[in-house]
This record gives sequence, C-alpha cells and structure tokens, in this order.
Amino acid sequence: MAMMTGKEYVESLRAMKLRVYMFGKRVENPVDDPILRPSVNSVRMTYDLAQGPNYKALMTATSHLTGETINRFTHIHQSTEDLVNKVKMQRLLGQVTAACFQRCVGMDAINAVYSTTYEIDQKHGTSYHENFRKFVAEAQTKDWTIDGAMTDPKGDRSLPPHKQEDPDMFLHVVERRPDGIVVRGAKAHQTGMCNSHQVLVMPTQAMGPDDKDYAVSFSAPADAEGLFMIVGRQSCDTRKLENTDIDVGNAQYGGVELLVVFDDVFIPNENIYLNGETEFATMMVERFAGYHRQSYGGCKVGVGDVLIGASAVAADYNGVAKASHVKDKLIEMIHLNETMYSCGIACSAEGTKTASGNYLIDLLLANVCKQNVTRFPYEMARIAEDLAGGSVGTCLSEADLRGEFTGPWVAKYMKNGTGTTAENRMRILRLIENLSLGSGAVGYRTESLHGAGSPQAQRVMIARQGDIEGKKKLAKRIAHVKED
Repeated sequence: MAMMTGKEYVESLRAMKLRVYMFGKRVENPVDDPILRPSVNSVRMTYDLAQGPNYKALMTATSHLTGETINRFTHIHQSTEDLVNKVKMQRLLGQVTAACFQRCVGMDAINAVYSTTYEIDQKHGTSYHENFRKFVAEAQTKDWTIDGAMTDPKGDRSLPPHKQEDPDMFLHVVERRPDGIVVRGAKAHQTGMCNSHQVLVMPTQAMGPDDKDYAVSFSAPADAEGLFMIVGRQSCDTRKLENTDIDVGNAQYGGVELLVVFDDVFIPNENIYLNGETEFATMMVERFAGYHRQSYGGCKVGVGDVLIGASAVAADYNGVAKASHVKDKLIEMIHLNETMYSCGIACSAEGTKTASGNYLIDLLLANVCKQNVTRFPYEMARIAEDLAGGSVGTCLSEADLRGEFTGPWVAKYMKNGTGTTAENRMRILRLIENLSLGSGAVGYRTESLHGAGSPQAQRVMIARQGDIEGKKKLAKRIAHVKED
C-alpha cells in the first residue's frame, strides 16, 4: 500500500493509542471529539484529493526509493518541478479547506533531515542517512502523516540549552544505551500532532560543543510510551460544542496546535538521525525553516483566496460591490495574495540540488516569502473586516436565528435587503470572523506571523544571505570607485 484513502486514514488514527489532553482531562476519543474532528477532516483531505485523477499531478509523486506512486506529502523533492508542485498543491488544499491541513511540517522536515543526514555521514562516517532512508521508505509505503517537531519551550532565551536552569526547556538525551537513547523535554506549537502517525524531532537552534545532548534528531510513533500531548486553546473553540453550524464559521475544517511532552521516551538506534554532532544542528534548522517558509507561499495563499471570495460576497450582500473603493480594496487583497504566491513559486523555481540528491529551495527567497506572509495576511484581514462591516464583530447567533421569538426579527434585520437571506449573510460574516479573528487564526492570521519562525528570524536569514558586500562591489564598479 502506497496511498491511503481518507477513510483509511481516519481508521488508522482510531487504531492508535494516542494520549491527548484538553481542558485538563484526557480525550478518550480524539478522532471524534467535536473540537478536534475538524482538524482530522483537514488532514483527511490530503488523502482524499490524492485518490482521484483531477489532482494527481499535484497530490502524488513517484518515490525515488521504491518507484511507487506516493502521496506528495511523503515525497523527497527530486527537481525544481517538485518544489513548484508542492506550492501549487498547498494552495489547492488551502482553497478546499480554508484551514491548516497539517502535513506540511512533516513534508518539510523529511526533506531537511534527508539532506542533512547525508552530509553528517560524509563527515563522521555515521549511518544516519541510511537509517533515515529506511524511515522515509516506510512512511511512503504506509502513507504516514508525520509531525515535524522543532520548537522547544526554550526557557530563558538569552541562555544556550546547556545553561538553562531547567534542562528540560530544550529536548535532550538523558540516557545513552547500547540499543538507543532516552529523551526528555517538550516541543511546542505542534501542528496536527494528534492527527499524526509519527513525530520527527529536530533541534530548534544552532548548538555549541557544550550542547551535545541537545543536538538530537529522531523519529517515534505518535503513541510511543512516555509521549503525550496537551491541546492548545483557540478563540471560539468551544463553539464547536454548541451544536451550531453557522457560528463556527468553518464547521467542517480546522487546525489544532499542541504541546508535546517527551517523558523519558526510548528511541532505538535505527530511528536516530543526529546524536551530538552539534555543528550540523544549524544546517538542519535552516533547511527545515527554508522549506517551511516556502510552504507559506502556498497554504496561506489558498486560504487567502477563500478570504477574498468571502469579502467579495460580503460586499455583494451589503449592496456596495459596485463602489470604486470596494473594487480597489478587493484588488489590493488579490495583489497581496499573489505577491506571496509569487515568492513561493520563485524560491521553488530557483531551487538547487543538494549533495544527497534532493532539491532545496533558494533560502533567501524563501525567507523573503515568509517575511511577506508575516505582514500581508494581516492587511488582508483588515480589509476583509472593513468590507464585511461592523456586523463581523457583532453578528447574532444561530440560536437567535432559530429561536421561536427572536428568529423572525433576526431574519428580518440581518438580511440587509439585497436579495440574500439572513442565514447566508451570517454564514459569510462568520467565515470572515473565523479567518481573521476566531479559531481560524491558527490556520491563517496568527500563524502567518509566528509559524515557521517569527519575523525577526527571517530578517536574520535575509541579512545573512543578502550578500551586502557583493552589492557594494556592484555599486563601486558602476561608480568607478577606486580604493587603496
């Protein structure tokens, strides 16, 4: 089996013994929990779309390890065309779900670890790359959803890992055995971990020689002994418990973030991909960050397409669609959205082959892409709220629309007299709220700022890769500057 159906994916989660906690209590059935189920549905779409012929070119690829047709989310990029198709696939899924579909982190992680392990082996004579090739081949054959885990709690961020008052602020090795290692710590902001089959751990930052125990990369089943997850809160999340369709905004799809705790988890040697080679932590971090910053030029653009459409519908319902300033605001949203997409495509098209054979995006352009994503969705959300009008923040509830006494009044005063129903107008307002203010913020607005690194993280990389000295030489040559 190289690809699961969406139904098979859901059933594969049921077969796992995931330890998930929410609101202080264990969730006995994460798959069907009303708060968590929309996030499962989003991941399921990555399986369903890969089954039919319409999106085969985007959703599938040919494995260079097995020769089988596989889901692109488990693929090791073999060309710049693969990199471009990845971004196009992510835009498609953003359009279909209007949410975070959660497999991007794992796809980006496997590509970063793949090339990095090859270069570690070349220097140290280790067997990490062969270990990892076997892991990827199994992931492709079983069509796993993999959670890429990089971000540590970090503690006092002015101190390196080995100087933290609490050593668990960075995930680290606490015991080395002949057959493997034992790790302790946590990974924060873990997108879709409760919907994943495996977790692929990477270091979170550059490491010095004294941080050897923290320079670790490995994979483990999501239900490994000693591993458990705590679900993060989202604005409006408990609306999903209220038996409401309208008030949620996007009732079918969503994203979820978790704190993942490793409480002395044993990792066998064959699942270790970095173990103390501190000088390679930076490479792994930068390559993963680059791939993931490329991803935002696809997924956030697809969700942005939905937000633009919702804003245009809101303008129609408000009877202002023909106003020149409204048209101009929609044009501005399109301009911002396509600019992000252009960066995602550009860093893909300019990708290059690594020593291991897989393709890496242009890191400078990937960081420029993500820098734009930290800004443009905020402006798009502002414009969307402007076009929607004040009702986006004061919209009445579905219970009021259905109420015996309140229903007729809500139906009368929420329809706006432009030929639509109150229910349709409320649905569009709630969708805009979901994307710009509510629980959809994890999949769009707030995640656009912090996902794949904060704005300053990209600026550091842009400064490093921007070649200021080379640009100085260009200017001096043109100006005929002569220096001693």
